[in-house]
Amino acid sequence: IVQAGDTNQDGQLDFKEFSQYLRIHEKELRLMFRNLDRNNDGCIDVSEIQVSLRNLGVDVTMEQASRILQRSVFGLQWVTMRMFSHDPDHPMHLSVSHGSMDKDGTMTIDWNEWRDHFLFNPLHNMESIALYWKHSLMLDIGEHLTVPDEFSEQERKSGFVWRQLMAGAMAGSVSRTGTAPLDRLKVFLQVHGSASGKVSVLKGLREMVREGGLTALWRGNGINVLKIAPETAIKFLAYEQIKWLIRGNKDGGALRVQERFIAGSLAGATAQTVIYPME
Repeated sequence: IVQAGDTNQDGQLDFKEFSQYLRIHEKELRLMFRNLDRNNDGCIDVSEIQVSLRNLGVDVTMEQASRILQRSVFGLQWVTMRMFSHDPDHPMHLSVSHGSMDKDGTMTIDWNEWRDHFLFNPLHNMESIALYWKHSLMLDIGEHLTVPDEFSEQERKSGFVWRQLMAGAMAGSVSRTGTAPLDRLKVFLQVHGSASGKVSVLKGLREMVREGGLTALWRGNGINVLKIAPETAIKFLAYEQIKWLIRGNKDGGALRVQERFIAGSLAGATAQTVIYPME
C-alpha cells in the first residue's frame, strides 16, 4: 500500500496520498466488480465467480467457488496507519475486520461487501485477485507434498512457471547443502554402525572429519544439488502430461483431488526414475 500510494517517494504516506490511493483503488475495484457481475443485478454469485476464473485460465468447481465466498479471509484482523500530514503524535486508527466476503450469508457479494473486503488489499486487477484466491484458498487442502502446484495459461505464458521452478530449485540447493552433513552421517552410521551402538553420532562426525577433513562432510553434495533442477522440471512436465491423459483432452475440466494425487505420485515416480543414475 505504501509503495502504491507514495507518489513523492519519501517512504511514507501523508493524508493526501493515502486518500488519493483509496479513491483510485476504489475505482479499480468498481471496474472489477462490474466485470464479475455478468447479469448486472448488483451482486456476484458463485456461478459468476466460476465463469470469471475459468475465463482467466483457472478452472474451479462450484464447491471451490462457494468456498471463496465463505472463507475468503484477508489474513489480518486490523490495520493501524499513521497520518503524518496532520498530527504525527496522534495516529489515526483504521479498524478493518476481514472474514468472509459474504457477511450477510446470502451466498452473494454486493458492492459494499466487495469494496470493504479488498479496499486495503493492494490487488489491482482480476488476474491478481484470481491468483490470490487460487493460492490462498482453493488449493489449501493438504496435498502440496505430493501434488505440484497448478498454473494457469497466463502464468505459463508470462514465464511465472519457470521462475517458480527455478526459485524452488535454488531453495532446494540451499537446504540440501545445509543438511548434507546429516545425509553423509546417516550413510556412515548405516555402514559402520552396529547393534551395540558403538558408533555414536558425534563419533561418526569426528571419524568423517578425520578421514577426509571438514569438506568430507559435503562429499557428493555437488551431484545432490545438480539433480534438483532436472528433477523439479521433469516432475512438472510429467504432471502436466499425466493430467492430460487422465482428463482425456486438453480442454477438460479440473481434476478431482484424488486424480491430482495420482497424477502427482506418478509424476514423482517418473522424475525419480529419470534421475536415478545420479542418485
